[in-house]
Amino acid sequence: MNAEPAGPPAADAPRRSRAAAYLALTKPRIIELLLVTTVPTMVLAAGGLPDWRVLLATLVGGSLAAGSANTLNQVADRDIDAVMVRTRGRPIVTGEISPRAASVFGVVLGALSVAVLWLGATPLAAGLAVAAVLFYAVVYTLLLKRRTSQNIVWGGAAGFMPVLIGWAAVTGSLAWAPLVLAGIIFFWTPPHYWPLSIRYREDYARADVPMLPVVGSPRSLAWQTVAHTVAMVACSLLLVPVAGMGAVYTVTAVAAGAVFGASVLRLAAQLRRSTAVGQAVRPMQVFHLSITYLSVVFLAVAVDPFLF
Repeated sequence: MNAEPAGPPAADAPRRSRAAAYLALTKPRIIELLLVTTVPTMVLAAGGLPDWRVLLATLVGGSLAAGSANTLNQVADRDIDAVMVRTRGRPIVTGEISPRAASVFGVVLGALSVAVLWLGATPLAAGLAVAAVLFYAVVYTLLLKRRTSQNIVWGGAAGFMPVLIGWAAVTGSLAWAPLVLAGIIFFWTPPHYWPLSIRYREDYARADVPMLPVVGSPRSLAWQTVAHTVAMVACSLLLVPVAGMGAVYTVTAVAAGAVFGASVLRLAAQLRRSTAVGQAVRPMQVFHLSITYLSVVFLAVAVDPFLF
């Protein structure tokens, strides 16, 4: 990690207010996706609408925890962010916010998230939030991201923490159902992110980050993407007997899995025909469809308790 302070703003740096720059550190679009999985999990845990005060505390506390992890991630990754086209407009890189100020901001967000979840939800939810921030900021960002091509696979462990936090916020405990939901997100993460890594393969190569599309063969990337997709769909169907899901969820999970699986198979076929990852490959359809898949499946999780 580069210990040097961020340099002067780039010529093409976005112009934004101080508040907007701090907001950008939290990666709001990622937080939105996390909340899409948290609310349905809470509905399933409660067997209907959870207490609105617990719901509000969990959404606020979970957002603060995610914002903390994302901010600390940008502090640690500021050197590689500076050389990647996709990330060179981030606030620390442009000099809008110093690494020290961002670090303080990230720690404060984390502390606030623990307080909100402890007081408004349950101690277990607060403890899981601490674990999520530490895993993403330390284990994934500092220890795994630059050292293994399986980095994003283990990054999925941070992605599923909001599900566990949501369940713990309602029940004060964990069970098999949230673990299965966590499995869906864990196995979803690689087929969601690897297509984006294909799109920005040159960026990652320039930054010397060993993403699988950079260091792996097209064939290896193809079969690993398919394998994770199969495991993801299997987890979505395992939820039916584990959580007693009804016909609406079951049909939705099968249909969404079939549509997304077909898209992944098309990408895998393109990869096998290509001589290099990213050559004659159109990955972004899979990336965008993966977001739709996760949203649809978790929407079905939220709707199902009201119908059966």
